Amino acid sequence: MVESEDTGTEELGTERVHRDIKSMVRKLSDNQWEIPIGHIPNMRVPGRLFVSENLLGGIDPDTIDQIANVATLPGIQKYSMAMPDAHLGYGFAIGGVAAFDAEEGVISPGGVGFDINCGVRLIRTNLQKEEVVPKIKTLVDELFKNVPSGVGSKSRFRASDRELDSAFLEGAKWAVEAGYGVKADVEHCEGNGCLEGADLSHVSTKARARGKPQIGTLGSGNHFLEVQYVDKIYDREAASAFGLEEGQVTVMVHCGSRGAGHQICTDHLKELSQAVKKYGIEIPDKQLACAPAQSREAQNYFKAMLCAANYAWANRQMITHWTRESFEKVFSRDADDMGMSLLYDVAHNVAKLEEHNIDGRKKEVYVHRKGATRAFPAGHPEVPAAYRDVGQPVLIPGSMGTPSFILCGAKEAMDVSFGSACHGAGRIMSRVQAKKEFQGQSIKDDLEAQGITVRATHPSVIAEEAPGVYKSSSEVVNVVHELGIARKVARVIPIGVAKG
Repeated sequence: MVESEDTGTEELGTERVHRDIKSMVRKLSDNQWEIPIGHIPNMRVPGRLFVSENLLGGIDPDTIDQIANVATLPGIQKYSMAMPDAHLGYGFAIGGVAAFDAEEGVISPGGVGFDINCGVRLIRTNLQKEEVVPKIKTLVDELFKNVPSGVGSKSRFRASDRELDSAFLEGAKWAVEAGYGVKADVEHCEGNGCLEGADLSHVSTKARARGKPQIGTLGSGNHFLEVQYVDKIYDREAASAFGLEEGQVTVMVHCGSRGAGHQICTDHLKELSQAVKKYGIEIPDKQLACAPAQSREAQNYFKAMLCAANYAWANRQMITHWTRESFEKVFSRDADDMGMSLLYDVAHNVAKLEEHNIDGRKKEVYVHRKGATRAFPAGHPEVPAAYRDVGQPVLIPGSMGTPSFILCGAKEAMDVSFGSACHGAGRIMSRVQAKKEFQGQSIKDDLEAQGITVRATHPSVIAEEAPGVYKSSSEVVNVVHELGIARKVARVIPIGVAKG
């Protein structure tokens, strides 16, 4: 397993030994499969894989092993699980979810990933597709110019040390107060765009140095800024609450904590690798480095991770501001006049202390979501008031040429998946293989023929992110919808994409 710097992904390996996937799992019901205790030694709970029969065939056997490996960790609750977009990751599978007892369990950076709080936000507009398509090339060019992207890209904003501190501690709230948005943006972020408990003393000088010039940048790899339109409504009530209608143009932002988050993860993995030995924790894979949840080492990581998560929300907030400015320039209208309000912002690489019902009683657990989206149902106090009657918005991006989906959290998620759903389509091909299989310019031409304008720093980025390297976003979303984890609300189709 190779961790790929600054791309928001953990790179798939290239060598595979064939193993029969169906011999490794037991079907529980439609879209639910169990990895039995005993698949590997020392499993404390079973594994649970949420996937259709068709998608099961595309799951790498090594991913099954990773789900089982997580099931060996102390204090794990119910089962180790993975969503239908699951694929091989660092330690934990991407698409993995695991909850650990807050007192007797562990915290593991592998359960969050290197790109801490990689996440997605959706900006609504009152523009219609017909108004935007004639100007889409100009708009994508403007977005590409205004929002820095690519490996090592540097921001238009020059943060002072004090401003960097504020980004780490206050997240989106700091960005809004600095003039990069409006109060309503904060109210429509998961956790109000700021997780309490962040502690700068656990963020290294190197992490600060990497984060300082990059706040307000998109990054590279699977990160993107996408102009879309709503082409289908599945749930009229929820769509109305979300302010969505057919033909409406939206903008999706997908990025994370850049080099700051990567360095924070790297720094604390070193400390936790030693903590495993100190506390006598047996792990089947060194990438599962962890420590008891209340230990100094685990809490040091957790407080630093919160800093990175807040930085990511500040980052997406600044990108939102420059997105609004780009629309204003191209359409010669004020952002408010174009109805450019934030629908929601969700994290999909994070660990959070949450309360869940387990075996009939409430328990505090550290829920690790690594390539998984929180999906809280209607009535939950953490769902914004505007959406509380229908459930939390769940944003699931596709790839450059495929649909993305807006869902809403459903009650079943609290019983089945610790309030979690999938996070995207899920990669099925390594970047190395993708560049062998696809030509960037050819993919760009194909997308242009479909009415999708693409701008990227290099053709190789387009090849690495070609639609063919991902699972079907529609099929992945159908699984969580059928399970009742999250309900489909709307489908959006890309018309313009800016990538790093």
